[in-house]
Parts: sequence; C-alpha cells; structure tokens
Amino acid sequence: MKVKKAVILLAGVFLLLTGCERKVEPISKSGFLLNTFVTVTIYDKDDPKILEGSLELCRSYENILSKTLEGSEVYLLNHRLAGEQTITVSKDVENLVSKGIYYSQISNGGFDATVEPLSSLWNFTSPDPVIPGADEIREATEKVGYENLKLEGNRLTFLSPDTGLDFGAIAKGYIADRIKDYLLKNGVKSAVINLGGNVLCVGEKPDGEPFKIGLQKPYADRNETIEILDIQDLSVVSSGVYERHFEKDGINYHHLLDPVSGYPFDNGLVSVTIISNLSVDGDGLSTACFSLGLEKGIELAESLEDVYAVFITESGEVHYSEGAEQFLAERK
Repeated sequence: MKVKKAVILLAGVFLLLTGCERKVEPISKSGFLLNTFVTVTIYDKDDPKILEGSLELCRSYENILSKTLEGSEVYLLNHRLAGEQTITVSKDVENLVSKGIYYSQISNGGFDATVEPLSSLWNFTSPDPVIPGADEIREATEKVGYENLKLEGNRLTFLSPDTGLDFGAIAKGYIADRIKDYLLKNGVKSAVINLGGNVLCVGEKPDGEPFKIGLQKPYADRNETIEILDIQDLSVVSSGVYERHFEKDGINYHHLLDPVSGYPFDNGLVSVTIISNLSVDGDGLSTACFSLGLEKGIELAESLEDVYAVFITESGEVHYSEGAEQFLAERK
C-alpha cells in the first residue's frame, strides 16, 4: 500500500476528452436514466442507431431492476404476496442476486443486497430531507440480512417475509457490462459508457492510446482533477459520500448506509474507486471496500485478482492498493 497526500474531500470519475486524432469523429448520446445522466460515446463507428440501441437497452434494464418503478421485476419481488417464498426469477435478477450474495459475504455484510427496508427510509434527493426516526431505523435494520436469500439456479427463496432486494449498489455496473456486450456485438471496438460516473471503457482510442479518466477534485469545476488514469478496456467506478447526500446540523448524511447501525458509514473515508475488468465488480467492490474502512478495504482489494483500488480519506490522503499506481497518467 502506498499513500499520497492531497487536499481533497470528495472524488468522482469522468472522462477527459483530450488529445486524440481520429479518422471518424466520435458520436455521443445522453439520457436521464437510472436516476442519473447516462452517456454513451462511440469513437470508431458513425452509427447513431447503435447509440439509440444502447440507451434503449439501459432503459429496458431499469424497467427490470428498479426497486421503485411499479411493475419492475424487483418491485414485484419486494411486494410479493404473503406466504410467497420461492419465486422463479429472470436470468438478470439471478445474476445480480448471486453477485449480491457474494459481495455481502466478502464484506462481512457491509455490503448487503437486502438493504431495501433500510434504504427506503432515507431520501437523499428530497428538497427537504428528513433523518428517519431512531425506532424506524432500528426496526428496518432488523429486516436486513443477506442470509435470508437462498438462490438455487433461477429459483430464489426469501427465508423471511420482511426481506427486500435493493440492487442500487451494483445495477449500474451490471447494466454497463451489458451495454458493452451490445456494442461489441455491433462491431464497436472503441467507446466509453458513462452511467453517472460509472465509467466503462470499450477497448482504447482509435489511435491506440488509452482513454484518460479523471478523478475529480472536490468543490471545483468538473474538469479539475486530483489524478488522471490511463484506462484501456477496463471499468472505473467510485463510491463516495458526495454522490447522494444532505447536511443537517453540520453532519453529512450520505447514501452509503451501514446495514448494522442503519446510518451512513462514518469510518474516515470519503471515496473508494475500483479499477476492474467488469463494471459490476467495480460497482459492488467500491461499496464493499468502503464499508470495510481503509485498512480492511485495501486488504480486500488486494486479495482479488485484477482489482485495483484508490481510497481517499477525510484527512486528504490518497491511498493506493498494490498495483493501482500503474494506471496514473503522466501529467504534462
């Protein structure tokens, strides 16, 4: 583990569109999906239909995986009939439940795919946010527990009637991976998928250079960075206390909730960025590593193959897991 000093409170991920000569001009399309801005940029094909198909694919997954859209598969699972315990689920939900159980296990429950009873109490986007009552929070935490999920193939059993699914910490990564599959199937070899800061690079720039992905400097213009990463065919995902949050009486309440206490984690970390092959892994591990705190979080990242992590603390230090610094771009 190496440490670098920086004056920073927050961090984000975004693409730096700099310095690349191309025979084909990049084309891009954006939309508001998954409660965030989604942008797909293609560098080697001038085909707007592929862009439109990418956003339509994202919309179709939102209609499956959202916990709030009435009629979505996850919504219907969470509002299942009393006594309905074992349900046949789609391949996508099966995959996400499997991933969710895995991340829950390796983080000792710091990440929990069944956090829905708790997360539904908190509204971080309200113009007038309210801190839930202590009794409400305590009651909700008693309903959380990934051990209450039993997955056998596509048959999902809820061992408690109070168990609810929330894929908010992994859905964007999973969807980004599916969009990448779609782009590759359509012959795209150079693209960037950005789902609200979850960045997944398809290949490299047409000139063979890596994409430049910036870790954003806090309280500054989005083009100001603390670090720039050289990324080729990899995912970069950050989880931090700045993404969805509100402040009350000088305390920052953010969306990274501790399933045990029911309140936002308060462990000295501001953000965790994961570099990985699959975006779903970056998404899940950024939350899992954040939940464990600096030392155990780095230990988890370093125990996994082809996973690299950048941790930022409240004191302004930037910590790198082993091998992560190889992605730092040379500043000119």
